[in-house]
Amino acid sequence: MKFLDEAKVYIRSGDGGNGCVAFRREKFIEFGGPSGGNGGRGGNVILEVADGLNTLIDYRYQQHFKAQKGENGMGSDRHGANGKNIVLKVPMGTQIFDEDRETLIHDFTKVGEKFVLAEGGNGGFGNAHFKSSTNRAPRNANPGQPGEERWIWLRLKLIADAGLVGMPNAGKSTFLSKVSAARPKIADYPFTTLHPQLGVVNADGREFVLADIPGLIEGAHEGTGLGDRFLGHVERCRVLLHLIDATSEHAGKAYKTVRKELDAYGGQLTDKIEIVALNKIDAVEPDELKKQKDRLKRAAKKTPLLISGVTGQGVKEALRALADVIGESPVSAKAKSAAEAEPWSA
Repeated sequence: MKFLDEAKVYIRSGDGGNGCVAFRREKFIEFGGPSGGNGGRGGNVILEVADGLNTLIDYRYQQHFKAQKGENGMGSDRHGANGKNIVLKVPMGTQIFDEDRETLIHDFTKVGEKFVLAEGGNGGFGNAHFKSSTNRAPRNANPGQPGEERWIWLRLKLIADAGLVGMPNAGKSTFLSKVSAARPKIADYPFTTLHPQLGVVNADGREFVLADIPGLIEGAHEGTGLGDRFLGHVERCRVLLHLIDATSEHAGKAYKTVRKELDAYGGQLTDKIEIVALNKIDAVEPDELKKQKDRLKRAAKKTPLLISGVTGQGVKEALRALADVIGESPVSAKAKSAAEAEPWSA
């Protein structure tokens, strides 16, 4: 299954059925009167959050969705049947945007949540509806109202409690694989992670969901590297764990580069609680480690944690720090089942 977090979709609700002009014609009944039934109502377009979905891949190959039209009214006072609704299943965390990609229509945050995006047209009245004491034989009926149609954008933002950010090869995937059952791809070249990864973490009996996104480099907000398109997946996180590679040239500069990209992206990411950690401490000499720690401390204006995703040194302390911020009740009640499904593990 491929990970798809954005899709453009055309939707149209059903037209209402036309009203009918008819008169009762029976033997021995001299004045039958009007008997045209009303048209049925068109079907609605409804979006519903389904448990177990973690990607918008279903909308990669089908982009047009139309609800059923209402049936026309018929004689003998028979009303037309209502059109069937069409229900589009989406993962939790999906947002609906208008065609301009800026106007937010709805944001799904709960499993089972429904939203009527386009209502079907009302059915027209038949001539039986218009009869009165002064109009005994009306010969007019209403046409059904047309349904609504529009193009929309669906955008998925993962719901996780904590997020991993950092430059490529900072050890984010190694850290995630160490603390959870997720099995992301790990290699010694940049941009090994091409799609966001989720993992369920247990820290001293407290569980929370950790999200890992592809690394950021200078100019990511302008599209450099993989760009910043995946930063939306950590917008809902309560805390960010910023990993810095101890083997990089200058830990302080690496930290500032990522912070600059977070600030350029917006989404209040720079306002989130941040835990800074110097990773891969097992790969550098003690003197070099002290230099990198001092550089990072000056840049971040806080004392960084010292961890190693390979040996596990300092990992528990980092998890405890995340769990203390998240608290006993994580924000993503259903994210655990989504992460355990491991839909994007390579």
